[in-house]
Amino acid sequence: MNNKLYCTFLQDEDVNEVVDRILEEHDILFNKIFVLVSVDDDKTMLTYNIDGPVYNLQLPNTILVHRKKQTNTLYTINALNEVIRYLNNGFLDTSYQVDWTRFRNCILLTRPGGFKKIRTRLKQIIEIE
Repeated sequence: MNNKLYCTFLQDEDVNEVVDRILEEHDILFNKIFVLVSVDDDKTMLTYNIDGPVYNLQLPNTILVHRKKQTNTLYTINALNEVIRYLNNGFLDTSYQVDWTRFRNCILLTRPGGFKKIRTRLKQIIEIE
């Protein structure tokens, strides 16, 4: 199994439509899609696992993410590199130990000149039958 975790950004009113499309195009591992919402604004995100690699992922606004289970932190590798630079006086050291508790329940993304932290909460777990 080559498990890949994806995150799709969407409008809240589009959740059912996007879930249907995901299910039409892919087999979801663990039979769950998680609906997250940002604490600070009106962003909605779906996270789900697919047995990859997926070369034909056609969903717009979808990225590959990684997860730190202990703190429920989602992140891209590029965002992690930016976090390390931020915490390590501008130096990228891949052996740097990140204090993940500082990033509990959030998604870390890149932005020009650094990273963006989106605080999240779980809104719903969609069980796939």
